[in-house]
Amino acid sequence: MIREVIVVEGLHDKQAIDRAVHADVLISNGSAVSESFLKLVERAQQQRGVIILTDPDYAGERIRRIVSRRVPGCKHAFLPREQAIKNGDLGVENASPAAIQRALQEVRSEWEGGREEFTWDEMVEYGLNGQSYSGQLRKMLGERLGIGYGNAKSFWKKLNMLGVGREEFETALADCLKQLA
Repeated sequence: MIREVIVVEGLHDKQAIDRAVHADVLISNGSAVSESFLKLVERAQQQRGVIILTDPDYAGERIRRIVSRRVPGCKHAFLPREQAIKNGDLGVENASPAAIQRALQEVRSEWEGGREEFTWDEMVEYGLNGQSYSGQLRKMLGERLGIGYGNAKSFWKKLNMLGVGREEFETALADCLKQLA
């Protein structure tokens, strides 16, 4: 059983989690995140910890941001878009049990305090912003690092927020650049 409580968007997401692992789940009921839901998440975080596993789309990232800002210290699990799509429908509910298990094994904790590991100038230097291939590189790198996709600014924030180390980043970046070549 997973100790932390998993936050998902809807009932079908919960059912997919139930097929993959034994865990307690809180359902946000979509992007209209209520005050009462946030209070439940706060309590769960205090008692057991929270893992946020939302859809790999704009609405899912919005819910992730709302919960994360309100409830510091949440852990984050990410599904690659390709593993969460079925018949054109994108969501956790479409992921296989193996994909969900993998996402939960690669969970990342928020990094609190201190200096940022990566600067904005490095985002440009590494080709993660301003190049024709930047979006594809961020997508590949996000999957490799288990932090999900994001535009340049959100990806930069995720690198720092989720404590991606320099060595881990550079190894993954080199592999992704080889694949792009």
